[in-house]
Amino acid sequence: MNSLGSDGLRTRVGRLGVFLGGLALASASDLRTGVADLEELGWGAVWCGEALGREAFAHAALILSATRRLAVGTGIANIWARDAAAMANGARTLAEAWPGRFVLGVGVSHRPVLAARGTDVDVQRPVCAMRTYLAQMSATEYRAPSPRVPAPIVLAALGPRMLDLAGAHADGALTYLVPVEHTRWARVRLGPRPLLAVEQAVVLAGVLAEARVIGDLHLRTYLSLPAYRQNLLRLGFSAAELEGAGSDRLFDALVAWGDHRQVMNRVRGQLAAGADHVAVHVLTATPVPETRILAELSVAAGLSPRAPRLASGEPSLPSAAG
Repeated sequence: MNSLGSDGLRTRVGRLGVFLGGLALASASDLRTGVADLEELGWGAVWCGEALGREAFAHAALILSATRRLAVGTGIANIWARDAAAMANGARTLAEAWPGRFVLGVGVSHRPVLAARGTDVDVQRPVCAMRTYLAQMSATEYRAPSPRVPAPIVLAALGPRMLDLAGAHADGALTYLVPVEHTRWARVRLGPRPLLAVEQAVVLAGVLAEARVIGDLHLRTYLSLPAYRQNLLRLGFSAAELEGAGSDRLFDALVAWGDHRQVMNRVRGQLAAGADHVAVHVLTATPVPETRILAELSVAAGLSPRAPRLASGEPSLPSAAG
């Protein structure tokens, strides 16, 4: 665990951040402009995935170089995509270059993602694999200048054993596609000190049918992955509710939808349940830009007094108040 300490890590990432959606797939130029906008809007951190997109450390470096204060976390860097030395030393490189701003999120990924990447591993014991990997990371030699403060490490965790590992051998956990009930349970399982960061999918739509048009592609993708299905079954959803894009009850539990106030009420619900940090993941129907919606949500969250004109020149959406 790093020398920032749990309180320092909470301060670093803040209560509210952004899990990049469409912006993660934009050109490097548009990504730089977009994350600079998010920083000015008051969001505390940005999390970027990997899967089949940009390489995790290169992606984080692009964002760090385009911003001045924003914390940047990998959500997550795949342990099968690089050996433990590459992971540890990549984190040290970014932590030394941008002191106190980089958070290393690591995870075991999913078999379909690994297959699509051409990674031939049989992940039968993910917790054991992660425990071994963390031990190897801590033993890695580094011959370049060391960071003053090591990068905090958080684990992608859903089940009890990975959460236990995150609390005992890392600085906390990053959860994804979880209802408030999971956050409440995860907080108890982790204990009070480790960071609990929670991704929360968001759709701005006043009618469920409209919200589902936008959100169903997201749910259909993730409900096809066994780890998420197993977690939701553990939480009491039936197998029938997980078919396709999921039932309406499941959608309501996993996706915050409605107007700005309703969406932020769900985010506050995650915080009240024990999350230290919520990464707002805006799902959009093209061509509505992600940053425009986040500008309005920053006002609803009290991060910005008003939604400014974005650096990209796009006007913000009409205010939630009318």
